[in-house]
Amino acid sequence: MDWLQVVVLAIVQGITEFLPVSSSAHLILVPVLTDWPDQGLAFDVALHLGSLSAVLIYFRRDIFGMTVSWGRSLKTRQLDADAKLAWAVILGTIPVGLAGLLLKDTVETVLRSPIYLAIGLIVFGLVLSWADWRHRGERSEYQMNWKDVLLIGCAQALALFPGTSRSGITMTAALMLGLSREASARFSFLLSIPVIVLACGLETLELIKAQVPIDVAAMVGGVVLSGISAYLCIHYFLAFIKRIGMQPFVIYRIVLGIALLWIFL
Repeated sequence: MDWLQVVVLAIVQGITEFLPVSSSAHLILVPVLTDWPDQGLAFDVALHLGSLSAVLIYFRRDIFGMTVSWGRSLKTRQLDADAKLAWAVILGTIPVGLAGLLLKDTVETVLRSPIYLAIGLIVFGLVLSWADWRHRGERSEYQMNWKDVLLIGCAQALALFPGTSRSGITMTAALMLGLSREASARFSFLLSIPVIVLACGLETLELIKAQVPIDVAAMVGGVVLSGISAYLCIHYFLAFIKRIGMQPFVIYRIVLGIALLWIFL
């Protein structure tokens, strides 16, 4: 990999990981437009580590409070607001974990077509538009009940379908359940932590088994650049949707989906 490829892929991953626009669609489209070779599994791990570091740093105070309260709840069996949110993140991760184990082979083979990506971008973009336009409320992530968490977790499992966008589908479900835009995004970002950890773990195991050479400089660059771009994305996205909403991202998804259909049909 040359450094232009490292920079472009890292920034694309960092920005699109947390926006409701599907990072997988962008990481497929970039090589098509540039004719670059596949970046390899090691670099994928680096990009995910960068995204993970960004969300951990941005929500460090929330995560610290949730972790302390969660540990206390194991001893006292009493749940304060932070402990409930921590348990919500754990419960919300279970459906996508089970779906990933059951459908991993199907997703990696049958559903990796750019056509499916385009369909996912357009269809779930329209659903996001509808949820943001008609169903959003004012509840915070601390006001969810266990039914809400389970429904958002099941929605997250739909992100296995290409083009859906993990962040997009979880925000859509949260909006439909009456959460505010900002609360929907914050809970989606917190839900990303265990998912990215699991993805990094699986990719690292595959990397160890494959015993492929690693470009350390490219990996470090990928971690740093994806981390910085993801951190900035989280910060400005939360401010942006509070004032403007999800519709600009819906328009972008539809345009990108049409572009993919035009390229690959």
